[in-house]
Amino acid sequence: MKILILNGPNLNRLGRREPGIYGTGTMDDCLANLCAAYPDVEFAYAQSNCEGALIDRLQQAADDGTKGVVFNAGAYTHTSVALLDCIRSLDIPVVEVHLSNVHAREEFRHKSLISAACRGVIAGFGLDSYRLGVEALVKQ
Repeated sequence: MKILILNGPNLNRLGRREPGIYGTGTMDDCLANLCAAYPDVEFAYAQSNCEGALIDRLQQAADDGTKGVVFNAGAYTHTSVALLDCIRSLDIPVVEVHLSNVHAREEFRHKSLISAACRGVIAGFGLDSYRLGVEALVKQ
């Protein structure tokens, strides 16, 4: 089973970016833990600060045998109709994840434009949010 872990803007700074909100773990740490916990899963990882590149990678995943996507769209979660439309066009499940509890933060973060197209939403568990997203895809 192949699963794409896809991160949006500023998530390349994990471990250094606002550690009080996002923690001190890095994406490399997270990916190593996922590979150890799910040895039968082939993981692909991508990150971009550009909305169009995220759309291109989602479409590529739908065409390359990927069985599901764990997607942290970052700030695009709250602004991107283009990502919503892209996710709706896919024939593979996408799980929306967030490191922080977005509902305990600023009001503008309470609304996700992409949730309606996603299989489910996981938020507030730090890097463990990715593991929970993978678990949801593996058990489907």
